[in-house]
Amino acid sequence: MKNSPLGSPQLGPAVDILIESEAWRMLPEAEDIVRLAIAFAATSKAVICRKKSVLAVLLCDDETIESLNARWRGQEKPTNVLSFPAPPLRGDMPYEKIPLGDIAIAYETLSREASEQSKPVSDHLSHLVVHGFLHLVGYDHHEDGEAEEMERLECDILGRIGIADPYAVGDVNI
Repeated sequence: MKNSPLGSPQLGPAVDILIESEAWRMLPEAEDIVRLAIAFAATSKAVICRKKSVLAVLLCDDETIESLNARWRGQEKPTNVLSFPAPPLRGDMPYEKIPLGDIAIAYETLSREASEQSKPVSDHLSHLVVHGFLHLVGYDHHEDGEAEEMERLECDILGRIGIADPYAVGDVNI
């Protein structure tokens, strides 16, 4: 894992991580990478994230993510990352944790893309986590302007972690 020149942020949402696939044993530091990427993303100036928020990250395999992708997006193929933003809460709940949603990341796709793009798997994981987190807090990339804004923010967050611009390295599939 990279050491950030700015240090690790102290605030951020609570993160529940479920490692569903044995393939993730190939990256034993995956949980630390996920937590660091979310902490940096959540403390970015461009992100509004309440202190009592919580999210879940599923580290799965291609089979699981293909099933999720088919069910929720109608695409019967594996993908690298899926984000499921939580629905807005009704009323004021000052003492409750505020759910942001869930992120799922498939190891085989992550690993294959990192190899194709000549990137460390850990750097690509950080990128996918940041990308997924930004979706949870309202960012999107369906239109060119949105995509450019989201990419700039991803690069800023990853740069603060010490990771090079992922869009400068060939073909990025997000």
